[in-house]
Amino acid sequence: MQVNSRPSASPEADLEKRITGFTQGFGERGGYRVPTADERRAVTQGVALLLDGDQDGAHRRLAEVDFAVQSFTDSASGRHFAEVADQAGGPGPGNRGWGRVYVDLDARPSWSVQVPHPIADQETERLGARVLRGAPGGVMVLAGAHRTAGEGDSADVAHRTDSVFHEVVEELMQRRLPGIQLHGFANESFPEFDAVISTGAGDRALSEAKALSTALTGEGLEVCRAYVRKCKLAGTSNEQGQVAADGNFRFLHIELARAIRTDNDRLNDVTDAIAVLTTRWSRP
Repeated sequence: MQVNSRPSASPEADLEKRITGFTQGFGERGGYRVPTADERRAVTQGVALLLDGDQDGAHRRLAEVDFAVQSFTDSASGRHFAEVADQAGGPGPGNRGWGRVYVDLDARPSWSVQVPHPIADQETERLGARVLRGAPGGVMVLAGAHRTAGEGDSADVAHRTDSVFHEVVEELMQRRLPGIQLHGFANESFPEFDAVISTGAGDRALSEAKALSTALTGEGLEVCRAYVRKCKLAGTSNEQGQVAADGNFRFLHIELARAIRTDNDRLNDVTDAIAVLTTRWSRP
């Protein structure tokens, strides 16, 4: 079942360039405001309507908080996506920083990829775009500001529950969509490993963690398996992971060394490994 019938003529755009064009304007200071509960609810309900196939309803609900839905054809994959995006301002101090959501319009929504720290965790936004292309039925939740852009840690959406990012991810979890969240670490932080795979605070996605670790190892990466040993950067305090643990939802947390994220070929290797999971998740 498709999310919705698509327009007869969708503009063509490169998904990855569209996403990186958005994130490249993020600064380390300014450009984030904590949304109110009503604002978070409006965006989340708009996304929910889109997932249910009601694009008109989604347009109306999202417009109440100056968000809009635009459909386009990804020039690289030929797939059709909907982009839920803030219309209130561009990157910079005037931006609210609430992020974007991308939905595959050609297949039933069945999994998510989450990017909470674009730019700060360099190239995770690029990886997110490639993962979204990798299998049908994906939903990408992308933070809208650098993690240090807000007052205190307010823009660090992986560790806050008062963000649009968190509420949308929670909505996806309530729909039983498994998800993988992408992070990055400095090479010197954990030099023995290229990647850390964790199920966060819970263990519902243990079989998926094993499959992903095996796939990454097959691509030549050194993987720290946080589900069998103590690893740095295991994401146990991650707020979306806490929701997954409480609800027994499938959630994976992946950390990648900078050397992997900044090497285009290695980034493709990681994309291929993650596609082992997302392809499994996309099956009825």
